[in-house]
Amino acid sequence: MITYWHNPRCSKSRAGLALLEERGAEFETRLYLKEPPTLEEIKAAHAALGVSVIDMMRSGEKTFKELGLTQDSSDADLLAAMAQHPILIERPIAIKDTRAVIGRPTEAIETLL
Repeated sequence: MITYWHNPRCSKSRAGLALLEERGAEFETRLYLKEPPTLEEIKAAHAALGVSVIDMMRSGEKTFKELGLTQDSSDADLLAAMAQHPILIERPIAIKDTRAVIGRPTEAIETLL
């Protein structure tokens, strides 16, 4: 079962959802802006992604700058910011067991199928 952190306003997120549906994948959609992940869930996603914390963030978001965050902010500060402001989480994220991918490009999701 894939858990899909989805933002319906994002074209890449919609494209990833379409890919999962087209492939007949078993998945559950989580509207992460309405049902924000906890700090522990974000940490687990980070571990499953295998990327740096900053790489799982939308550093171009206005909130990122408003919070005074930078590329050099500590991982703890970045993780806490995502927990408090889920808009900062890069999207979409597909999670299956102990593996996860950011759906940029959309085809990256295929590695979980």
